[in-house]
Amino acid sequence: MNGVHDMGGMTCFGPIVREENEPIFHAPWERRMFAMGMLGLGGIGTLDEYRHAIERMDPGHYLESSYYEHWLTALETLSVEHGLFTAEELATGVTQTTTVNAEPPLPPEAISDVVTKGAPCDRHEGRLKPRFHVGDVVSAKNLNPSGHTRLPRYVRGKQGVIHLVHGTFVYPDTNAHGGGEQPQPLYNVCFGARELWGPTSARRDHLYIDLWEDYLEPSTAQVTTPKAAKVTTKSKPRANKSQKPVRKVAPAKRSAKRQQAKSSITMAKQTLKKSKSKVAKRKAARS
Repeated sequence: MNGVHDMGGMTCFGPIVREENEPIFHAPWERRMFAMGMLGLGGIGTLDEYRHAIERMDPGHYLESSYYEHWLTALETLSVEHGLFTAEELATGVTQTTTVNAEPPLPPEAISDVVTKGAPCDRHEGRLKPRFHVGDVVSAKNLNPSGHTRLPRYVRGKQGVIHLVHGTFVYPDTNAHGGGEQPQPLYNVCFGARELWGPTSARRDHLYIDLWEDYLEPSTAQVTTPKAAKVTTKSKPRANKSQKPVRKVAPAKRSAKRQQAKSSITMAKQTLKKSKSKVAKRKAARS
């Protein structure tokens, strides 16, 4: 969906200020929220469902709230939608019904891997044969879905080159809406900065982004990758052996200057020779 959360390529939000010696948690409630998020992951909703819940936040609330407030809002939204508690129970804090969640929580020993490596989302089923290959020129589709997508606005309608074929992975656009994983090929695509942000961008800058197959379509546009640009700028044209060497003729002005310099040197040598001859005659006369 198009919303304030899709901030890639946007300007006028000011610099990102890094906090010196930033703690992992700024308050005790953030630590608790992290634990609740880990318990809810998979049990209440998928990671893609969590992301879509955050995308549905009020834009003003989204910009004013902190990272773990986004987590809290998503957990509340999904808990109501999955029937864990009602909106009234959430508002009053008073439980009126008893709900049993059939899904087991994430085991404690798995949390470290999920945090550092992420939950595995590669699959060996679904759409296994890739449509595109390394070096293929593709165009990102100009899509504006009302639901969740991992296709950012700034690449839509732009041309790029397939850099890597990752394999088959869970498709987030369906997984966020209860449509199942529907695995399909995932690619790493290279886009030139000028293709994305115009001619004032640095010529050699490129952006690499992972995109699912359904986001892409073939393109006949000519796209220069970083490797191709390097070869183009540094390669020299091969000499044609059948061609005879062409003798270069110096421009008339340069030739005249060289002739004048040569005459000056000749005159200087003649003057020096005459001077030496006079000195030799004087020495001979004195003796």
